[in-house]
Amino acid sequence: MSDSLLMHCTSIAFQKEGWLTVALLRGDPGSGKSDLALRAIDMGRAELVSDDQTLLTRHGQEILAAPPPTIAGKIEVRGLGVVTFSCCSDVPVGLVVDLVPRDQIERLPSPEFEEILGISIPKLKLHSFDHSAIAKLVLAITRSESDIVR
Repeated sequence: MSDSLLMHCTSIAFQKEGWLTVALLRGDPGSGKSDLALRAIDMGRAELVSDDQTLLTRHGQEILAAPPPTIAGKIEVRGLGVVTFSCCSDVPVGLVVDLVPRDQIERLPSPEFEEILGISIPKLKLHSFDHSAIAKLVLAITRSESDIVR
């Protein structure tokens, strides 16, 4: 098994208990990966790790997310172009978010996980264009599972 992989996703880091934790935003083209990341960054809730592609590396019992060097600090802003931002690197992954159409979102979903490089990571589905998408993302990545009743 390889200790690293390049994943097609946008990744942003959030503060959790004084440490940065990454959410990997995945979805089809046009699903809102970069848009959701931009909104979270603009609100001061997140920091860019990488847009479109993220290098994931296993380090002990964690998966660390980093931008590939060729796109570090760059995010595509549809209708504007590629914009430079500060970015962080080698941040532990805490959540996988699949961006899906609204009708694929369950009201009270059971907890889901995805194995990446042999590590189990919590996973959820969001519709990125909901007004509450950032609030839901922040809750999912900063709250412990025991705070959420399903």
